[in-house]
Amino acid sequence: MIKSITTIRTLYADVDKMGFVYYGNYATYYEVGRANAMRELKTSYREMEEKGILMPVQFMVCHYYKPAHYDELLTITTVVNEMPKARMVFDYEVHNEQGELLNNGQTSLAFLNKDHNRPQRIPDWFAEILKPYFKQ
Repeated sequence: MIKSITTIRTLYADVDKMGFVYYGNYATYYEVGRANAMRELKTSYREMEEKGILMPVQFMVCHYYKPAHYDELLTITTVVNEMPKARMVFDYEVHNEQGELLNNGQTSLAFLNKDHNRPQRIPDWFAEILKPYFKQ
């Protein structure tokens, strides 16, 4: 299992007219969590692209429980529970400073060959990076 914890402070630009963090911003928060998780694995989306692999989002599911507000410190927990094959599934939880669960969700990203624009299995070099995190 891969687990990454990221903190972000909400911006005034994140808040809607009701004073809540706009629902669409959670997709960005998930991306921040994913990118940080990749960096903790000593790689990045940039490196993936340089090696000819794109990782488009196939789907996203998002559940809202409580609103986040301006200037709150949010904790994004990003988890990968299974060794990827042709796609990588990320689970997320977003908590406020009081530890309350505000939101949870999931994204699935495909491995796409940049040259052929076709899906492919996880690249061998990336699988080697991930192997220590999953029981065989």
